[in-house]
Parts: sequence; C-alpha cells; structure tokens
Amino acid sequence: MKIDACRDCLIGVRQVPSPNCDERPEGSEISLVVVHGMSLPPGQYGGPEIDRFFTNTLDADAHPYFAQISGLRVSSHLLIRRDGELVQYVPFRKRAWHAGDSCYQGRFACNDFSIGIELEGQDDEPYSDVQYEVLADVIRVLIDAFPGLSTDSLAGHCDISPQRKTDPGPAFDWVRLQQQLAMRGKS
Repeated sequence: MKIDACRDCLIGVRQVPSPNCDERPEGSEISLVVVHGMSLPPGQYGGPEIDRFFTNTLDADAHPYFAQISGLRVSSHLLIRRDGELVQYVPFRKRAWHAGDSCYQGRFACNDFSIGIELEGQDDEPYSDVQYEVLADVIRVLIDAFPGLSTDSLAGHCDISPQRKTDPGPAFDWVRLQQQLAMRGKS
C-alpha cells in the first residue's frame, strides 16, 4: 500500500471524491488519526449509503434515519468496510469534515490536524478481523508519510468529542490495533 504523492491518495483504492472538505489552515501538521465507526442505515452493512452520505446524495426518503442526517455535510478521509474494502473520499492533505466540535490534548478543531478513518460498524458489535488488518496497514503508511504521526497519535471519535460521540465504541479493541501496529513495524 502506497500513497500517490501527486494525488495525495492511496494507490489502488476506490476513490469517491467528497465535496465536504477544504484546505487545512496554513501551518497545520497532520498529527492525529481519528478512528470512527458508522453504518447506514444503523446496523446495516455493505450498501452505497455511506458513499452517498459523504457525497451529499443520500435520499432522505429512503429510510427514516436518513431524514435526520440528510442535511449534514460531513466526510472522512477513508472508510474501511466490513470486508476490508478501502474507500477514499478526501485527499490526506485536505481537511475532511469528520470530527466536528472536538479537542485532543488541549488542541481544538481536530479536523485541522487529523486524518479521519471510518470503520463500517457500530459501537457494540465487534469489528471484523480484516478491518483491523487494513486499519493497521493504513496507519503504518500514514506514519511513514507524515512525520507528525506515530502509533501514539491515535484516538477514537469518542475521545475527541466525548460529550457528543461514542464511536468507535466499546467493541473496538485498541490493544489489538496496537499489537498489529507493532507487528507491522517489525516487518
């Protein structure tokens, strides 16, 4: 897995450009990876709804939950589906709109300095083995590409927005992710 330096995107990954991004503030160094969890509709996997949500094309009438979120303008840099498929919505050097009102180690507006990675899932259901493998691979590539990142600069959406968000939830195994990162660091 590699990053195309010209496009600032992962090579060989399905690209679904989101309009919900902009330039990072001048001088912002990427120094955080935020892990999220989502499914659309909640608890259902594999459909096109996340792509549609991040591209502002979600049909508000297709499901009662969609009417609640259809006006939101959000995105993430990446999505890792249950089967391990990677989808990229925003180039890494752009600011994706994934964190919202947030704070990490005293720094506010985490979108300014973070990369957001969505895992297809929900808080109380274990994520798939392949999702952990792909997530660890992606994080290793990002650490190699961005000097401000390390295996210590990872947080859940719940960590940076604890009053608003619970994802990736208690089912996400941070110890397992750190172990996989350590194994990949040795290869």
